[in-house]
Amino acid sequence: MRAVRVVGLAVALAVGAALQAAAQSASIVARVTDPDRGVVVDASLAGRALAAGTSLHRVLELVTELRRDVDVPIVLFGYYNPFFRYGHAALARDAAAAGADGFLCVDLPPEEGGDFQAAVRAAGLDLIFLLAPTSGPGRIRSVARTASGFVYFVSVLGVTGARAELPSDLPEQRVEAGASGERGLLELLVELGLVASRGEARRLVAQRAVAIDERIVEDAALRLGTGTHQIRVGKRRFARVEIA
Repeated sequence: MRAVRVVGLAVALAVGAALQAAAQSASIVARVTDPDRGVVVDASLAGRALAAGTSLHRVLELVTELRRDVDVPIVLFGYYNPFFRYGHAALARDAAAAGADGFLCVDLPPEEGGDFQAAVRAAGLDLIFLLAPTSGPGRIRSVARTASGFVYFVSVLGVTGARAELPSDLPEQRVEAGASGERGLLELLVELGLVASRGEARRLVAQRAVAIDERIVEDAALRLGTGTHQIRVGKRRFARVEIA
């Protein structure tokens, strides 16, 4: 138990440092069952976590450690089975006591989430639902009525994870160029939902983590002219935008 405690503190310190440096919010992955989207990295991490004795109780202990030093929102991100096994009311109560702000349950649709949502809201927390590129108008309205906190949008079809190129099925977004015929990079990244703030965009540019048309951006003051551009932020965030 001593070793587990030390490891837990090390993880808390590492996550806390990252949050203090850059993040607007954090998701703590509470996946202590097999992932359901076929992602090799997720499956490997879940297996290693289980082998090391990870449990939902220990995840909540990590949240408690983090909350002592960070004040950004913390969301527990996982699958419904361990949440159900823990118990709706007990989990909501313990998560709130630990300092979490909500849950993102990837395999729980609004139609099946009433009991869990009632417990979560009674504890003063949010339950976040998902939308995808294939979501129709009815599903969008249902999720918008039901979700709280925010809505998680799965931006690409298929499995998640790092990829080397822009997905071929990514829809094109259109934005106005404005009187100058250009758009500033920082404000564009925020408008497209690729970052949460201009500050985050500026940090990512400094880290050479933003690419336009497969070229790394080195100047945060870059302005984009009219035409279609492919934007990559990090390894997982993509957009195809027409500036007109």
